[in-house]
Amino acid sequence: MAIIEQPRTEVALPAGAGAPALVTPKEAKGMFARPVQPQGWRDWVFTVDHKKIGIMYGVASFVFFIVGGIEAGLIRLQLAAPNGKVLSADQYNQMFTMHATTMVFLFVMPMASAFANYFVPLQIGARDVAFPRINAFGLWTWLLGAIFVNLSWFLGGSADGGWFMYAPNSTRLFSPSHGIDFWALGLQITGIASLTSAINLIVTCINMRAPGMSLFKMPIFTWMVMVVQFLLVFAMPVITVALFLLSFSRSFGGAFFDVKQGADPLLWQHLFWIFGHPEVYILILPSFGIVSEVLPVFSRKPLFGYKFVAISGAAIGFVGWGVWAHHMFASGLGPISVLVFSMATMMIAVPTGVKIINWTMTMWGGKLSFTTAMLFAIGLIVEFTIGGLSGVTHAVAPSDTQQTDTYYIVAHFHYVLFGGAIFGLFSGFYYWWPKMFNRKLDERWGKANFWLMVIGMNLTFGPMHIIGLQGQPRRMYQYDEANVHTRFWNAISSIGVIFLVLGISAFIVNVIITHRSKHPRYQTTLDPWNARSLEWMTTNPPAVHNFDAIPTVHELDEFFHRKYAEDHETGEIRQVATAEEILADQQAHADKNIHLPSPSYWPLVVSFALPIIGFGVIYNPIIIAVGAAVAILGIFGWCMEPSVAPTEDYEPPASTPDSTTKELTA
Repeated sequence: MAIIEQPRTEVALPAGAGAPALVTPKEAKGMFARPVQPQGWRDWVFTVDHKKIGIMYGVASFVFFIVGGIEAGLIRLQLAAPNGKVLSADQYNQMFTMHATTMVFLFVMPMASAFANYFVPLQIGARDVAFPRINAFGLWTWLLGAIFVNLSWFLGGSADGGWFMYAPNSTRLFSPSHGIDFWALGLQITGIASLTSAINLIVTCINMRAPGMSLFKMPIFTWMVMVVQFLLVFAMPVITVALFLLSFSRSFGGAFFDVKQGADPLLWQHLFWIFGHPEVYILILPSFGIVSEVLPVFSRKPLFGYKFVAISGAAIGFVGWGVWAHHMFASGLGPISVLVFSMATMMIAVPTGVKIINWTMTMWGGKLSFTTAMLFAIGLIVEFTIGGLSGVTHAVAPSDTQQTDTYYIVAHFHYVLFGGAIFGLFSGFYYWWPKMFNRKLDERWGKANFWLMVIGMNLTFGPMHIIGLQGQPRRMYQYDEANVHTRFWNAISSIGVIFLVLGISAFIVNVIITHRSKHPRYQTTLDPWNARSLEWMTTNPPAVHNFDAIPTVHELDEFFHRKYAEDHETGEIRQVATAEEILADQQAHADKNIHLPSPSYWPLVVSFALPIIGFGVIYNPIIIAVGAAVAILGIFGWCMEPSVAPTEDYEPPASTPDSTTKELTA
């Protein structure tokens, strides 16, 4: 990929570089070695820049968020009135299966990856992730796997066994179409992406922190991301084994869940929920990290009990492995198992409660600024607490047994995942948007976005508690007029979806208006929120190499401590530097020989081989050979791809912040 030896070459200067000029190869060797950048769409498709990869994760997963929302809207239309005719029973089964699959695997997880990819290297003072090409491979593998899962809509019907896919209902006897085959193989492909990304981010967090940044000086968002990656490393192999067994049973006649041949269908439930309950924390912990960044900034106080918040996140990840069987209390596990898992379910409420107390104490006595990011953070605390309280009721085995497979469960996990995970992600949108795009989202549209989503969420999912306690089962595609008690609340729940649609639409309108308008209120400064962590110590958006000089960390909230100092005599906090002055100092002391990896299309080639193999498993073994050939070609090309290292020192001249991201074109 490197083209540094041509007579004229295109080189992206470090942030301290001067005005654009033509350079010779000899002059270019001392700068960071970066080959000719592809232009247009190729600049994105071939990129290994963690920031562009993060943006692509975000855009693609938001598209799937809209898809999942459409699926949810059709479900609520079907149930808005008795004897609904919007969907047939089979279509309804496909819709609720794909709605849950889309929201869990194709929106919340990859959107958290979007924030992690973009901000973890910035928060720890690194130039990129540890393995940039593997990072690109993770993106394309996830995206192609997500598309593969959804192709089933056009190839005979989608998966219809529920996102939990319990055996034997998921076997070919009860679901003869290829929908579940696409589902199982597609999730195995996205699981490969999750595993590679997890290993990449773990190595990044452990090995690439800036000098002086100990683990207990890492921002909480990075802490929560690191915990999630460890959960993924241990959880994904479990669901991969389960999906392999399911695929082998359906495609090659395996008998892993066939009672007639001595197998036990409960094996699937154990495998699925051993993965499934850590998965809940994989979904929620990144949002906990976002909220832990937002609350101190808009409370004008440091995070209360930083170490407790960090350790409680790790404790949630650890204890989360011991609660899976509370999903199985109705399956006849026996009293000892029920007792143990009931106690574990109570225990996991403790570290979660620690976080809620710390967030509340962070706001207590602070100078609160109710921006949209802050409102979504507070919304998470309130809505997640409601979901957590309903979840603790599942620690009481008789209650759990009664509530299992009713709409009470649907209400609980939507308060946790929508009111928790999704509210946290939206808080991150509004907080980090100026950093990513050098534009502020409109606060008026933002507040409309927030209040419509709050009203819509509580109208949609609040009544489901009542519907469930009155006995309406989950996954029931129709109810008749005799269900007087549930008819009213089903109608209210469906009306709530209208508010959710309006809320999401307000966000989309906000993005469009903000980026099209030239109004001054959408312009942003280098440090619009008076932030605390290192990602704000760069330009907006950050230069391709992130930092002109890798910062040395002395304090938790290093960026804040560079701006403010405490007067030891009066105890008064006074400003000693602005963000602009700190950036200018970085540029004046820019590092020499900044080396960045060149763009590459080989990760995409290797990723493309996986769905080809998937088609071969479903339709024809010959296609498997084609996919394997593409994979071998891609791996060979990847391994043989050259790189360029700088050979001479280069001292970049001083410059203004405007020139930080300019590139020289031959």
